[in-house]
Amino acid sequence: MKKFNVVFFALAIISVGKSFGQVLPEVQNSFKEYNSNTLHEKLYLHTDKNGYTAGELIWFKVYNVDGIFMKPLGLSKVVYVEVLDEKQTPVLQTKIGMKDGAGSGSLYIPVNLSTGKFVLRAYTSWMKNFGPDYYFSKKLSIINPLKSPEATGTVAAAAYDVQFFPEGGNLVNGFTSVVGVKATDEKGKSINFKGAILNQTNDTVVRFEPLKFGIGSFVFKPESGAVYHAVIKVGGKIIQKDLPPVNAGGYVMSLKDNGNGGLLVTVNTNQPSANIYLFAQTHNVIKDVQATANVNGVATFTIDKTKLGEGISQITVFNADRKPVCERLYFKRPTKNLYIDAGTDAPQYAIRKKVDVAINAKVQGSKPASADLSVAVYRLDSLQYDDQENILSYLWLRSDLKGSIESPGYYFKNANTVADQAADNLMLTQGWRSFAWNDVLRGKTPAFNFLPEFNGPIITANITNKLNNEPARDVITYLGIPGKQVQLYSAKSDARGKLVFNMRAFYGQNEIVAETNTSVDTNYHIDVLTPFSEEFAKITLRHLDVTPTMQSTFEDAAINMQVQNIYNGPKMKLFNDAHVDTSAFYGPPYKTYLLDNYTRFTTIEEVMREYIREVNVFHTHNQFSVKIVSGIGFLGDEDPLVLVDGVPFFNMNKVFAVDPLKIRKLEDVPYNYSLGASYQKGILSLTSYKGDLGGAEIDPHAVVLDYEGLQQERQFYSPLYATDEQAASHMPDFRSTLYWAPSVSTGATGKTQLSFYTSDQPGKYIGVVQGITATGEAGSQVFSFEVKPNYSSQVK
Repeated sequence: MKKFNVVFFALAIISVGKSFGQVLPEVQNSFKEYNSNTLHEKLYLHTDKNGYTAGELIWFKVYNVDGIFMKPLGLSKVVYVEVLDEKQTPVLQTKIGMKDGAGSGSLYIPVNLSTGKFVLRAYTSWMKNFGPDYYFSKKLSIINPLKSPEATGTVAAAAYDVQFFPEGGNLVNGFTSVVGVKATDEKGKSINFKGAILNQTNDTVVRFEPLKFGIGSFVFKPESGAVYHAVIKVGGKIIQKDLPPVNAGGYVMSLKDNGNGGLLVTVNTNQPSANIYLFAQTHNVIKDVQATANVNGVATFTIDKTKLGEGISQITVFNADRKPVCERLYFKRPTKNLYIDAGTDAPQYAIRKKVDVAINAKVQGSKPASADLSVAVYRLDSLQYDDQENILSYLWLRSDLKGSIESPGYYFKNANTVADQAADNLMLTQGWRSFAWNDVLRGKTPAFNFLPEFNGPIITANITNKLNNEPARDVITYLGIPGKQVQLYSAKSDARGKLVFNMRAFYGQNEIVAETNTSVDTNYHIDVLTPFSEEFAKITLRHLDVTPTMQSTFEDAAINMQVQNIYNGPKMKLFNDAHVDTSAFYGPPYKTYLLDNYTRFTTIEEVMREYIREVNVFHTHNQFSVKIVSGIGFLGDEDPLVLVDGVPFFNMNKVFAVDPLKIRKLEDVPYNYSLGASYQKGILSLTSYKGDLGGAEIDPHAVVLDYEGLQQERQFYSPLYATDEQAASHMPDFRSTLYWAPSVSTGATGKTQLSFYTSDQPGKYIGVVQGITATGEAGSQVFSFEVKPNYSSQVK
C-alpha cells in the first residue's frame, strides 16, 4: 500500500503540468511518462556554524521537501549524513530518523582529525537512484592545533579555468549570440579578469569582463571564414583560450525580458523553413508549449512569465524533426517566502547574562505564519564565514544546478537590474542536472536500485551459493538484533540474490546476526551491504592555509574546547528518549513464563517439560526437538521458531545447552505465525537477564556484524545563570555556541520567544534563524549582539 501511495503522489504532482493540445504531443507524453516515476526529494541541512575545532560537536537540522512545490515531505524516514575529507573519504557518518520531513542530530569531531576543509553531505536512500549531484553538500572548516594540515607538496603556479557558454548552446556563422563567460582558479574560486575576442588578424572584436563572482557575458557575431580566440588578463598573467566551435549551420537562441511581463525568445537559423517548437518546464512540470513557423530564418515566441513556476525553468527549442536544438535556463525569483523578524532585547550584554530573543514569522507580507524553525547562536572568529547560502537560496537555486555557486544568497537579497543580469549570467554558465533529453525521448525508464525507506532503515544484503558463487534465489534469511527487545526480520532473496530487510526504527550501536536455516542448508554466504552511498560528486576543496595569527586563535579555541569537555563532558552526553516500541515483533504472546516465579531447574529441558504446557520435548539419537501442542495435536512436524534474545536457533541442542539460570523469561506463541516470507509453526522466545544470549553459541555459519542504527538525539547543554549564586559559579564556561534549537515552532500567531545565557567568552555573536512552513514558504534571518567582559550589568 505504501508503494502505491508513493506512485499516486508522484502522478498527482506531475499532473499539475497540463497538456498543450497537439503541440509536440509525443514530446509531452514522453516527458510526462519519464517524470511520472521520478519523484525528487531535496534536503537542506542547517548547521550551528561553519567552522569547528576538533573535539567539538557539529549540530544540524535536516529539512526534507519535495522537488516541485518545496513543501515538507515525509516520504523518507532516514537521512544519511557524512563528513568527507579532501580525498572524499568519509571521516564521520550517521543516520538520522525523520518525521514529517524534519530531523536533527549531531556529529562529534574526533580529536585526532587533521586540520583541513571538509564536505558535509546528506541524502536519502531514494536519492541514491539519481546520483550524488542531487545530494545536499556544504563545505566546513575544521582545525586541530595539535595536527597541522597535510602538506600540499610543491606549490604549483596558479592555474585558471576560463569557459565560454553560447546562449542556447551553439555559435553559428552570421548570427549574433550572447556568450556567457566564467573564470575560476584551480580551487574553483571566482577571479576578476579582463578579456577580449580577437580575430585572425588580432583585431579586437569585443571586450568583456565579469559582472559578479567571475561570471559575465558579451554579444558576439562570428563571421564566415574568420578565426577567433580569446585573450584574458588575470593579475598580470595573459591567458589565451579557444572559443567554442562555430558551426556553418544550425540554430541560435536568444531570450530577453520584453519589459511587459513576458519573455521574448528569438530563434535564428539558416536551416530550411519549417515549424519550430518551444517547450518550457519548471521542476519537471510542463508550463508552456508553443509552435511557430520559421519565416526567413527567424522564429519568435513570447512566454507569459506568470505561466512559469518560481525558481529555475528549462526552455528548450525543438526543430521540425522534434529534436532539441537549443536550450537555456531562466530564473524567476521566488515570491513564496517566509519572512522572519528576529532580534535580541539589547545590543550588548555582560558575561553570564540572559539574552531574550523575539521571533516573528510572516508570509504574504503581514500574515502570521506557523513555521518549523531551527536557531543557532555562535561566536564570530577567524574560522567562521558567511557563505551567503540559506534554506531559501538552496532549495530554489543551488539544488537545481551542478557545481559550486558562489554567494547564492546574493540573487535573493538583491532585486535590481544588476542582480537580475547576474542571475541571468549564472543561468547561461551553470550546469543543469535534472535530466537528459535523449533519455526522455527514447523512453528510457530510470533505474531504481534503492528503495525509499517509508517506515525506518532498510538493511540490504546479497546471498550467494558457496559452491558456485552464484546468486541464491528464493532463500529465506533471518536477521536478528540480540538484546532484551525481541527484534527479528526475515526476507526472501530475489533472482539477483538480493535480500531486503524492512526494519522498524532501531537506535544506537547494535550487533546484527544474519543467517539462514542451517538445519536445511549451510552452503550460503551472506554479505550485508553498507547503506551509505559509494558515489561522490566532483567537489573541489581549497587548502586551509593557517597563518601564525590564526594559529594563536585556534590554540585558544582548542583550549576552550578541552575545558568545556573536561568540566561539562557528562552533560554533553545526554540523549533524548527515542520512544521506541519495545514490544516483541510477534506482539503479545500467548503466555509469558517468568522463571523466577517457579522452582529453578538446572537445564532448559527440565524447564520446558515441567512448566511449558504448550510444548512437548523429544530427545532421540542425541538430538533435541520441540513440538508445539495445539488443540488437536501437534501444530506441525517441524520445530517452532526458537529465539534467544531475538536470535533464531535452528539446532535445538544449542538451545537446550543454555543455562536456565541466565534466562529471565520464556514467551510462547502456540499458533502458526507469518514472519515476512517465512511461515512458522509457533514461536518460543527466551530472554536473558543481560540480553547477551545467555551464553548460547551462535551458529558458525551466521554473519555477525556491528551495525549502527538511527542516531539518538543528543541534548544541547546550556547552563543557567538565573541567580547570583549560579552566575558566581567558579565552573568555567567557554562555550562558543551559546544556543542551538532544531525544533522551534511559531504556532498560529507566528510568534515565539526563546532565551539563553552568555558565556565567559566576550566578542560578537551571530544568531541564525531558518525554517519553512507546511505549505513550503522558506526563509532565514540573522541577528547579532556583543558580549563585553566589563559591560555594566545594570544595562544588560
